[in-house]
Amino acid sequence: MSAAADEYQFKPHERPKIPGSPATPEHPTPRRVGYFCVGVLTGLTSGFGNALVVANLNNIQGVFGLYNDEGAWLSTVYVMTNVCSSMLLIKFRQRFGLQHFTRIFLFLYVAVTAAHLFVHTFGMALLVRAANGVAASALNTLALYYFIQALPERHRLRAVVIGFGLPQLATPLARTFSTGMLETGNWDTLYLFELGLSLLSLVAVLRLRLPPSEHTRAFEKLDFVTFALFAPGVALLCAVLGQGRLLWWTETPWLGYALCGAIVLIAGALWIEHNRANPLLNTRWLGHRAIIRFAVVATSVRALLSEQSYGAVGLLNALGMGNDQLVSLYIVVSLATVAGIAASALTLNPQDLGRPIRISLILIAIGAFIDASATNLTRPANMYLTQALIAFAAVYYLGPSLLIGMSSALSRGMSHFVSFSALFSITQSLGGLAGSALLGTFQTYREKFHSHALVQSISLSDPFDAARIQALAAAYGRVLGDSALRQAEGAVLLAQQVTREANVLAYNDVFLLIGVLASVTFVWLLVLRLRNVVPGHAPAAAPPGQTPGKEDQP
Repeated sequence: MSAAADEYQFKPHERPKIPGSPATPEHPTPRRVGYFCVGVLTGLTSGFGNALVVANLNNIQGVFGLYNDEGAWLSTVYVMTNVCSSMLLIKFRQRFGLQHFTRIFLFLYVAVTAAHLFVHTFGMALLVRAANGVAASALNTLALYYFIQALPERHRLRAVVIGFGLPQLATPLARTFSTGMLETGNWDTLYLFELGLSLLSLVAVLRLRLPPSEHTRAFEKLDFVTFALFAPGVALLCAVLGQGRLLWWTETPWLGYALCGAIVLIAGALWIEHNRANPLLNTRWLGHRAIIRFAVVATSVRALLSEQSYGAVGLLNALGMGNDQLVSLYIVVSLATVAGIAASALTLNPQDLGRPIRISLILIAIGAFIDASATNLTRPANMYLTQALIAFAAVYYLGPSLLIGMSSALSRGMSHFVSFSALFSITQSLGGLAGSALLGTFQTYREKFHSHALVQSISLSDPFDAARIQALAAAYGRVLGDSALRQAEGAVLLAQQVTREANVLAYNDVFLLIGVLASVTFVWLLVLRLRNVVPGHAPAAAPPGQTPGKEDQP
């Protein structure tokens, strides 16, 4: 181990808990305030890069002349690198320490973002998003460590909740002000803002450094073999989930080949890890029933939260509303997100970490069931309550769900912690990507169904339908003298109305599906909880060294 921590003569309880993490000495109040501010800055910076792109994807596609499937690569590439980098970044910190970790990845992010201001190509945009995915993973960790330094020891768990919840605030904030940035400039303004945040974060973490950490020889040769298989496998899986709905699953051959490649590569990586003495991914622990259940619940909740990012936004876009008309909605969402972070931190109960997950599922179900009654007259103001509930749930469950797995992993050693970090990153990043893909596929199927049903009910021999076409055709009376052309244009307008109504009905089906799935998941978790508290009922068998029932908290 390095003597870096010894030079400062830390007390035993102040020394780093694990190699690669900073020591936790007592700090004066002004320094704690500084750590808190830097934590807020780095946390928001980690989320803003991708959030600005997602919020303004249509504008960016227009600038580069991209089709929808090409534009989707921007967010897909971000998820690819973000998911894959979490494993090696942990060991990098353990081997080289926090300072090298901070400088290398922040300098990389700053350099690539600055280069994109001079090289205006789609390839460069993809490279920026890839670098942003790696940097976001590093910045998330830095934000967490800064919040841990900012709060007293008795509030360390609350610091974890705040550290992982704050980056979620970037997405609604990006939708509240980024449209105005585009109006006053062009797409360069977004990258200038992203570059400015990354520079501020770099200066802040170099000016107010974290306490030193301990080093250890973390890497083994087989780690790189595993990563060389696992990373491209996950990247291929991300590509399939990101592009499948747009190119359509059964119409594009390369999606099938990519999925096969992902299965082979990931299986190869897991096979290597399963037979290692010191695995990077502890497959035996990851294969335990309680950990699988945790992964299923975390992925399910993250996928259900796509009700907001895909469902609500998709419905309002289908009704003809753009970002500038959604500003008020996302101000409400931002406030609800802040409230969710605060409530999660203040009400945290280490003895019942599953309660926030169950409450979040109830809130998601309520919001989804209310949204399922949307019509073509639905406007952002009609969704203030439902989207506030879902935004609250999105951050209320996140910290406690992380702590459930983290406490189990840390009780078994660093190999389990790396495994859990990879698992949690996959459940959150791939869960969001899979949620949008599956809900988008379901919405497409239901839109076709409703379109067919609506068209079947239209007949020109029906006087009401004929009168509607005539009324719609009258709008062209001043520009079209030919009655046949006016009639044709009226039929086109009627077809557009049918498509709009079919989309509204399809989104209602999506909301209803989300509400049902959230309710079913809540009932399942409630049954698991009651099973563990009913007198005389033996909890499920726990793995060696684990307190029985601890991982059954959800």
